[in-house]
Amino acid sequence: MANSWGIPKNIEDLVLERDQRCVYCGCEFGAERAKKKSWEHIINDIRITTLDNIALCCVGCNASKGSKELTNWFYSENARKRGITSETIADVVKVALDQRQESPLN
Repeated sequence: MANSWGIPKNIEDLVLERDQRCVYCGCEFGAERAKKKSWEHIINDIRITTLDNIALCCVGCNASKGSKELTNWFYSENARKRGITSETIADVVKVALDQRQESPLN
């Protein structure tokens, strides 16, 4: 294991290459605390450490989402304030939603 979240090293490397912006709000990662990279389980199950479920998001989105179900969070006031829409979410998040037969914001 490469980290304390149990994410395999090969998955960690692929996610670091793939996710250059927050998978939720689309912000560029930066030095400011809320903009720092944060490991994210898209579907809140720490046992799912696949490339389809592990992503990088900003600390602000990770803190806002917490342990909420993805679609519930999308419709929350916090997500709306952060500008989360079907256009801001990354493809990996859209795939996760499709696999769960849920639909993103319109």
